[in-house]
Amino acid sequence: MRGRIETIIAKNANIDDPDFRNPAELTKQLREKLPKRPKRVIRHHPALPYAAQFMSDLCMAEGRAALALRFLIFTVCRTNEIVGAKWTEIDRTFSTGPVWRIPGVRMKMDQDRCVPLAQPALDVLDQLSKGQQSDLIFTNPDGQEFSENAMLAVLDRMGYGHVTVHGFRATFATWAEECTDYPDGVREAALAHKYKNETTAAYQRGATLEKRRTLMNDWANFIGAPSKIIQLTAVRH
Repeated sequence: MRGRIETIIAKNANIDDPDFRNPAELTKQLREKLPKRPKRVIRHHPALPYAAQFMSDLCMAEGRAALALRFLIFTVCRTNEIVGAKWTEIDRTFSTGPVWRIPGVRMKMDQDRCVPLAQPALDVLDQLSKGQQSDLIFTNPDGQEFSENAMLAVLDRMGYGHVTVHGFRATFATWAEECTDYPDGVREAALAHKYKNETTAAYQRGATLEKRRTLMNDWANFIGAPSKIIQLTAVRH
């Protein structure tokens, strides 16, 4: 608030006036009088345990928004990447298997991305392709792009209103770390995370596409296997 007041005063005063002094400037005296800034509390998105009953329930849900949520879970992509997905971005003829090419304008890091598609993700696309006339893959009843809250509404209708869509990425990350031997680089690449360590990033310049494809196939097989689905309560990661 102090900084905003300082900016407003500065924009409406003659700063070339040698006698001008911005009363909102953070001086040593003012810093001593102001209360200390509280420590930032990091709050993670509420997520489900990776072995929850959820996928069985989701398969019973109707509507395109429910299919969009299934596709999001199988690809572990972000909401804006899903709702803006277009048919022209799906490449089923790629040499090593089907991929989804997401342009950088929809990516958090502003870089083009290639997502390997497991068979359950392709099954979702096959369900949607019948009679589809829009360039968008996931459309609302009016044929327009879904709101980013559409998948949240699905969760609420299913009785999972305490969970967030973004939390499924945390669910995947927990499963990948606890139940697989894939290296950090492959797991982080699957989530399109930026490497915090510049040295690690230098050695991970490759797209690791085929390693990610194997990881995503394992993820799809895990959450789609009835023998591994048990009822658990929701937790926060």
